Amino acid sequence: QVQLVESGGGSVQAGGSLRLSCAASVRSISGYALGWFRQAPGKEREFVGYISWSGGSTDYADSVKGRFTISRDNAKNTLYLQMNSLKPEDTAGYYCAADLTLSTVVNGTPYYWGRGTQVTVSS
Repeated sequence: QVQLVESGGGSVQAGGSLRLSCAASVRSISGYALGWFRQAPGKEREFVGYISWSGGSTDYADSVKGRFTISRDNAKNTLYLQMNSLKPEDTAGYYCAADLTLSTVVNGTPYYWGRGTQVTVSS
């Protein structure tokens, strides 16, 4: 059983930055592929990016590429999402997710999900 708890959301003006954290309550998160997703009101959940078990591989949605960076600290059992140059269209609930299999994170069906943290970007 893996419990994920996001933090770091808030309100920021366009062009600003936020760093989200996702703390995992598990003996070791190193065995899990991790990802970030987001969902805006009235819209479907959207893949933001993933990071592999060791952190050696990452990928991002085109909409955030070059602005967002995913990292992980396996020693602290924590996943991060650094968001720079934020835009109003980045406004959404942000969710971290974990799975033993990377492909399920990439295709948006990971087994474990956090409850989310809200990010609001004003123009």
